[in-house]
Amino acid sequence: MPEQESSSPAALAQAARANRAARKTRTGEVVSSSMNKTIVVRTVTRVPHPKFGKIVKQMRKFYAHDEQNQAKPGDTVRIMETRPLSKLKRWRLVEVIQK
Repeated sequence: MPEQESSSPAALAQAARANRAARKTRTGEVVSSSMNKTIVVRTVTRVPHPKFGKIVKQMRKFYAHDEQNQAKPGDTVRIMETRPLSKLKRWRLVEVIQK
């Protein structure tokens, strides 16, 4: 008869993290922080043009959750993918890299 193993919630959470892929992270500049607990982060990605091969910049805006309202416009921040928090927010602030 197999023995029953007692599983704590922390052990279950760690097992779930081991099975899923790492969450995406992006680094960008804060464009706006005028909303409460929300920042707008602009990321710049350098990719080759599909036809001509020249390196071009792709700029994209992400809405991220900032619980302590610590990021200000002009700051460089790291954001991480998370579950949907609102209509537009799917990212959260991890750290402020440079003020």
